[in-house]
Amino acid sequence: MFTHRLQIWVRRRAQAAARWLAKLPITPNQVTVAGMLVVFAAGALVATGHLLVAGIVLAFGGTFDILDGALARVTKRSYSYGAFLDSTTDRYAEAAIYVGLVAYYVGQPNPRPAVLGVLFALVGSFSVSYVRARAQSLGFQCESGLFARPERIVVIIAGLVFGGAILFWIIWGLAILANFTALQRVREVWLQARARRVAVAVEEPTPPAPAPDLAPAPAKQRAAKRNLAGQTDL
Repeated sequence: MFTHRLQIWVRRRAQAAARWLAKLPITPNQVTVAGMLVVFAAGALVATGHLLVAGIVLAFGGTFDILDGALARVTKRSYSYGAFLDSTTDRYAEAAIYVGLVAYYVGQPNPRPAVLGVLFALVGSFSVSYVRARAQSLGFQCESGLFARPERIVVIIAGLVFGGAILFWIIWGLAILANFTALQRVREVWLQARARRVAVAVEEPTPPAPAPDLAPAPAKQRAAKRNLAGQTDL
């Protein structure tokens, strides 16, 4: 992922900010919900055509997605519901941007190509997240992929900042790469599933076939004796 180093740098700064936030009566879940609301505001700005401001607000809202985790670690409030809430709000926040883009393009001349690109990008983005969640629920590792959520957010911010034709082509590029990433993860899980099947087959070899019973059955023995007696009488 090309944003991996950026994430590490941001998380280090977020850790310092989280130590300051820990002094305030704020919970990680409140930070999570606040981040979602900020991104909702960015989606509304996109819908009304304020693309540059929307890009700046979206970049600001993205910091909340890192701060909530950092605050949870600093205050030792990491628990499963917090992770669940974070994933759920991430989906709503990302959808808000796509809805805003659809609303923006509907008011433009010949909106169909752009709207289709936004819808394909929405499907791809949600598929990437779903494939990972479903794979992990079944015990698979699913961390690969070219365009995970951080990459998608960075690309959308860039598109909003530049706007115009650049935004249109960025959306279509995102649509292609997001769906490609989902297929990458499907392949990753398929390879792991195949490896599991092979391992099970090696651990449980096929039992040998039972040896044939060479001794004749009693009924066959009696029939053979009768046939022999008849032959002797002749």
